[in-house]
Amino acid sequence: MLNGRIFNIMKYSIHDGPGIRTTVFLKGCPLQCQWCHNPEGQRFDQELIYRPDKCIGCGQCLSICPSKAVENNEGQLHYFKDKCLACGECCNVCHTGARELAAKAMSLQDVMTEIEKDLIFYDESGGGVTFSGGEALIQADFLIEILKECRKKEIHTAVETAGFVKIETLKIISPYVDLFLYDLKLMDSSKHRNFTGVPNEQILDNLRWLCENHSQVIVRVAIIPGINDDEDNLHQIGEFVSGLKRVKEIHCLPYHKAGVDKYLRLGREYGLSGLNSPNDERMSEIAQKLEQFGIKVKIGG
Repeated sequence: MLNGRIFNIMKYSIHDGPGIRTTVFLKGCPLQCQWCHNPEGQRFDQELIYRPDKCIGCGQCLSICPSKAVENNEGQLHYFKDKCLACGECCNVCHTGARELAAKAMSLQDVMTEIEKDLIFYDESGGGVTFSGGEALIQADFLIEILKECRKKEIHTAVETAGFVKIETLKIISPYVDLFLYDLKLMDSSKHRNFTGVPNEQILDNLRWLCENHSQVIVRVAIIPGINDDEDNLHQIGEFVSGLKRVKEIHCLPYHKAGVDKYLRLGREYGLSGLNSPNDERMSEIAQKLEQFGIKVKIGG
């Protein structure tokens, strides 16, 4: 049976498409955006999340860890990430939630069971299910089977994507998706590579194809101060999007710090720690600049 690797299922979401939605987060992403607020979704491999503030020092993890990634030093427990196999043995004996795996394997039926729990909310609000990540299209084989099941049950589907996938994947997936939420970040390819780890030519080509072959596409731009909110990048985004077919609107999403603590729990450094969220006035200015290209703009998801 085909399984997917899921790192979160968020109920009652109102920012990932129309109505009340269930958002399913699939692990794995080809991009490494420096501002990513879901770092636990970047790597497809399993990872351990460690919350030292919840650790009571019971020592249960010491004896059970097969790789000796936990050591007792003068009464203090120390976790060594480089030794950790992310096997989950310590999570099974940790009763305070200080240790947990970043994701779990779920079958098609497992995910559909969670989705169908909220059918009444979808029907009443015009909502549905959104598949996000990470990059939802990385697990394309698993995703398409869920999309087919949702189509059978007349559940509205949305897929959030950064678009760095083979065009063949989009062609296979798109007939089963009601709405695409397509992320644009930087228009200059070298800057895009610098801040996300990949160039953007394929991303832009895929968006062009999608807008020619799918009727429901919303472009989303996370506004990262000092990185992609300059006049030149905003002008290029407005010019590019205004030339696409059938784009419903642009959603401008203000940068936030909600994911900063996640990096610490994963044992990673957050590279943009000094960055602040743009204020309402700045977001309004950006929206007005993009509206000058004849595009409908919404602040927020």
